[in-house]
Amino acid sequence: MGSARESRRDRIAVEEPLEIRLNGKSVAVVMRSPGNDEELACGFLFTEGLLKGKDELQSVGHRRDRRKTDHGNVVEVVSTDASALAKRGWQRNFVSASSCGLCGKLTIESVRLQAPPVHGDDLKVAPGVLYRLVDEMRAGQAGFDETGGVHAAGLFDREGKLLVLREDIGRHNAVDKVVGASLLEDALPLSGKILVVSGRSSFEIVQKALMARVPFVAAVSAASSLAVELAESSGMALVGFLRGNSMNVYCGAERIA
Repeated sequence: MGSARESRRDRIAVEEPLEIRLNGKSVAVVMRSPGNDEELACGFLFTEGLLKGKDELQSVGHRRDRRKTDHGNVVEVVSTDASALAKRGWQRNFVSASSCGLCGKLTIESVRLQAPPVHGDDLKVAPGVLYRLVDEMRAGQAGFDETGGVHAAGLFDREGKLLVLREDIGRHNAVDKVVGASLLEDALPLSGKILVVSGRSSFEIVQKALMARVPFVAAVSAASSLAVELAESSGMALVGFLRGNSMNVYCGAERIA
C-alpha cells in the first residue's frame, strides 16, 4: 500500500525562559510555559528555602524593560527583610531546564537540614480516593488537551477534593506553581495534603513537596531511587504508576488506610 502526506496546523506547548529576580538581583533562569509566573517565582524561592512564607513577601510582579524585548519574561520579587535572605546564601544562582532533575543544587543531607521529616503528619488516605485523583487532575488539564506537551501538578485534600491545579512544560515548574499559589494565599504549610504529578517522581519533586510539608506524593509514572530514599527517610508516602485501580507503593504504606 502507498503512503500519503498532508499538511495540518498543530498546537504546540510554549517554552520560554523566565528570569526570577530577588530584591533586584537575578537568582535563576527557568524554562517554563508562560502563565502563573508570579506563582512560579514565589514557589521556586520557597522550595529553595529562600523565602519562608508570605510574611517575607513584600511584592511580586512582572518587570518590563522598554529597552528590551523580553515580553515580560522577568518576575521581580521583593522581600520584607533582605538581611535575613543574605544569611540563607541567596546570592547563589540556579539554572534550571524543563527536563532537569537534581540540577546539581542540593544533596539529600542539605534538604534534610532545611526540611525536617513529616512523621508527625497523621494523613491517611483510602485507596479508593487515590484511584480517583489522576482522573480528577486529567479532567482539568486544558493545556495538555490542546498540545499534549505539558505536565500537571494537582494538590488534593484527604477526601480527594482538588484544591490547586497547574500545568507547565516542566513537572517541577508545575509543582512550584502549586506551592507558589498556596504561598500567595497564605495556605502554607501543606500538611495533610496529597500532591499528584504527571510523569515520574524525581528527587526534585519530592524535595519541593517536603519543603512545602506535603506528606503524600503520587505520580502517574515511576519514581527515581533518590526520590524514594528522600521520601522514605522523611516519613512521606510515595506512590507511582497510579493508574486505574492499581499503584506501586514505594514507601509510606502506613499512610494508605
